[in-house]
Amino acid sequence: MSFATNFARAMVAAATIAAVPASAAESPDLARLKAHLTSVQTMTAKFTQTDAKGRVDDGTLQMKRPGRVRFEYHGGDVLLVADGKRLTFLDYQVGQKSSWPLSKTPLGALLSSSPDFNGKAEILPSNDSRVVVARAKNASQYGQITLAFLRNGSSPGGLEMYGWTAIDPQGHRTTVRLSDVRYNVAVPDSAFTYAEPKKRR
Repeated sequence: MSFATNFARAMVAAATIAAVPASAAESPDLARLKAHLTSVQTMTAKFTQTDAKGRVDDGTLQMKRPGRVRFEYHGGDVLLVADGKRLTFLDYQVGQKSSWPLSKTPLGALLSSSPDFNGKAEILPSNDSRVVVARAKNASQYGQITLAFLRNGSSPGGLEMYGWTAIDPQGHRTTVRLSDVRYNVAVPDSAFTYAEPKKRR
């Protein structure tokens, strides 16, 4: 599995944790996570990814509800784009394109105008009081994902997404860290378009 494919799997897996309980007995941190996700309509950030072999790459993230997100590697060779209807992975270096109905992927619920909180996440103990750590209760077909949020009173819901660690079904670990995170800023619809990759002979 290529470095780029590991990245794409990490992005898709990350969405599986975004469904949090909406019960009256939910913990304060789960309530904050719910408030955070429901109040973020757009987001931009820079990301740095480290894979299990220590290889590092970076890129940018843009998100806009409903249904749109773009993860782009530095240089633009690899994209993961949701345009509101389909989630598409593009690798321009090898001329590869894969696409799925957005509603059939975990990202569909996360990117909806009203994220569906259906009790699939749990808050984990953290050694740092500034950090809230959440994890999907059950590993999905994409593997296991753990998300980290920093407590930040100026961010939506009092939380700022810090990053995540994904472990794929083969046990390979991918860590993503976000920086320069900005919420509810202008994101153009053109960010969620892309050029078709050219097949290599």
